[in-house]
Amino acid sequence: MERLARGGASATFPAVSTKAALKSAYVAPLEDVGAADIGFVGGKNASLGEMISVLAKAGVPVPQGFAITVPAYRAFLKANGLEERIQAALGDMKHARVPVAETGLNIRRMIEAGKWPDDVAAAVREACAALKARAGGRADVAVRSSATAEDLPDASFAGQQDSFLNVSGDDAVLDAARKCFASLFTDRAISYRDQKGFDHTKVALSAGVQLMVRAANGGSGVMFSIDTETGFDRVVLINAVWGLGENVVRGLVDPDEYVVYKPLLDEEQLVPIIEKRLGAKAIKMIYARTSDESRTRNVPTSKVEQSSFVLSDAEILKLARWAKAIEVHYGRAMDMEWARDGETGELWIVQARPETVQSQRRRGLFKTYSLKEKGRKVLTGLAVGDAIVSGMVRIVRSTSEIESFPEGAILVAENTDPDWVPIMKRASAIVTDHGGRTSHAAIVSREMGLPAVVGTRTATHVLHDDQEITVSCGEGSDGFVYDGIANFEVKDIDLGSVPETRTKVMLNMANPAAALQWWQLPADGIGLARMEFIINNVIKVHPMALVRFDSLQDQKVREQIAELTRGYDDKSEYFVELLARGIAKIAASQHPRPVVVRMSDFKTNEYANLLGGRQFEPHEENPMLGFRGASRYYSPRYRDGFALECRAIKRVREKMGFTNVIVMIPFCRTPQEADRVLETMAQHGLERHTNGLEVYVMCELPSNVVLAEQFARRFDGFSIGSNDLTQLVLGVDRDSEVLAEHFDERHEAVTRTIRTVIDAAHTVGTRIALCGQAPSDYPEFAEFLVEAGIDAISVSPDSFLSVKRTVAEAEAKYKKKRA
Repeated sequence: MERLARGGASATFPAVSTKAALKSAYVAPLEDVGAADIGFVGGKNASLGEMISVLAKAGVPVPQGFAITVPAYRAFLKANGLEERIQAALGDMKHARVPVAETGLNIRRMIEAGKWPDDVAAAVREACAALKARAGGRADVAVRSSATAEDLPDASFAGQQDSFLNVSGDDAVLDAARKCFASLFTDRAISYRDQKGFDHTKVALSAGVQLMVRAANGGSGVMFSIDTETGFDRVVLINAVWGLGENVVRGLVDPDEYVVYKPLLDEEQLVPIIEKRLGAKAIKMIYARTSDESRTRNVPTSKVEQSSFVLSDAEILKLARWAKAIEVHYGRAMDMEWARDGETGELWIVQARPETVQSQRRRGLFKTYSLKEKGRKVLTGLAVGDAIVSGMVRIVRSTSEIESFPEGAILVAENTDPDWVPIMKRASAIVTDHGGRTSHAAIVSREMGLPAVVGTRTATHVLHDDQEITVSCGEGSDGFVYDGIANFEVKDIDLGSVPETRTKVMLNMANPAAALQWWQLPADGIGLARMEFIINNVIKVHPMALVRFDSLQDQKVREQIAELTRGYDDKSEYFVELLARGIAKIAASQHPRPVVVRMSDFKTNEYANLLGGRQFEPHEENPMLGFRGASRYYSPRYRDGFALECRAIKRVREKMGFTNVIVMIPFCRTPQEADRVLETMAQHGLERHTNGLEVYVMCELPSNVVLAEQFARRFDGFSIGSNDLTQLVLGVDRDSEVLAEHFDERHEAVTRTIRTVIDAAHTVGTRIALCGQAPSDYPEFAEFLVEAGIDAISVSPDSFLSVKRTVAEAEAKYKKKRA
């Protein structure tokens, strides 16, 4: 991945008097070409020219340079008598079954041995001099391949041709351009064109020459204007590494990952960064000190670099705004490369091409995968795709093992590059040690429809040949590898037949990593977002252990928390930032539809299991009815911890811009307790109805039903928690196996209670919903809720469609009955 910079205007390129003359020129300034010139300068150069001529004026900085054109390529072939020889070699490959590797090698040798025609070489040298003058004497450039079949909306041709970094001098530019021409016939390029149905002889190559951005001591990366796994089109995904960005594409390094919500980018005061994942970034690519052919080398990163984000929040937002502008200009989802100059700190966009996988998927049709039984989890990485596959492991160290790779095996490797495509085509899934969502393994896996778990760090050490495993990419943005053959279910979902309903059907959500997976569902928002999942699985530390870190008595716990919060001078900020981003990601999946976030509702035994929790939690014989929910929020035991929750919600709504977030208070026993909680929230900056904040209350206690009108005056809505309400109405421990047969939400005592509170809520004009498992498990219970007049039902995503249809049928039934 090349990193380039724009020069000044102190010199100009050789004049081209007319457009017709330009089309026959051997070199062309990039600012003089555009999207319509793919046949003249190839896909990459046409895209760069389009951005320079149009988007630079809109504030998107794009490097200047020039193209060695397709006419120059054709002149080179003709002058060396190569056209017929190349056609003959390709004919032998097809008819005489000459191997691709032998054919490609022979053609590349022919081209690399060719001589430049004098007039072409002179034009290139003149253009190099002009570019050097414009750059104030700088001579380091990148020479990039740009094929006429490349960066197309339905075929990326990712990594098929070669590019060369840190090239200096006219002779070196001409040599690099000749190697670019030869790379049109790499084994991988020949195979890819065969796969995509392109005629080899009709594909030509241009070479782009641009000044290097000095990213070797800066940073670089890749970004997409769409979520690469779910197709969620309202985010920008950015990967970042130290140094040159080739390591990102090759999957040699685990990059930082940032996700930004696009619709809120126009509001300058907001910071809608909904995810920041710190990558290991163990190595970085820099310029080589020697004049060898590689011109670059990898070196280890420092501990500071490994523990630091490459980009600041301001830089993340700037790149995201550029990505949005580029997407708007092209009218489609885009795949872009960026670089930051280490000397000036300036950011640059160095490439943009159409995204070719998610944007091609037909909306409204998708499969869902759910695990039923699985073995021990052995690896975790980033999920690519959304499928689940079981199979046999085959660890591959090099492309020399292509012939021995069994069809349908699971490919396990340190990383992949374009030469690995023949192996990848034979695999059923892919697992790598290194790489991010924009690595070669990820890009090709998506294009081939293969599930992949990348960046596991230890796959080639933990797994062994012939081991049976299950690769799961159906559980959100994290991918998992389980030991053994798992039992899983696959469902085809067609959203085109989802009926409209008066009763709102919303989603229950806990895991931010899975939130974007369900964005296409026509839900009415999220009726229950559980904060506990984020605290337990992402934060992992008791909030009071962060507030009172200096008083922790367990030294081992102190060390574990210190490691988790590395980089945070304020330990509390660790909790607030991670909780805020988790909530924001859930909120983004439904924005601007409402998202009801329940404040923490751990029981004391559950809180005690968090890091540092045992020091702050009392022992209770019956935690289910103990110190939980609202009673904690104003208590001296937890008040400071609740303050962190409030800070996170305030940040999500006011700094990040997700005003669709509604707060919900669980297990609120009395109206007087409600007053204390609302007062405490106001003290922490969350005052009901200020900045449009709505506050709901869980209806899960008999007191909530008996005193419904008093609660309704204090809150904006009710959400019936059917599990706890059933437990307390029937006096049945919901977790007791002995009493399981008595726990039934359909019991008359429970349904009468629910009907009573629905009527009471409507009497005073308060919204009321139900968020429980019962409507998913029992269609007749969903029908009862519709008949009773519930305003909304919130269910798990995998049961949304069935519940939606049940609700529609029930509404039609009761409408007919009333008529």
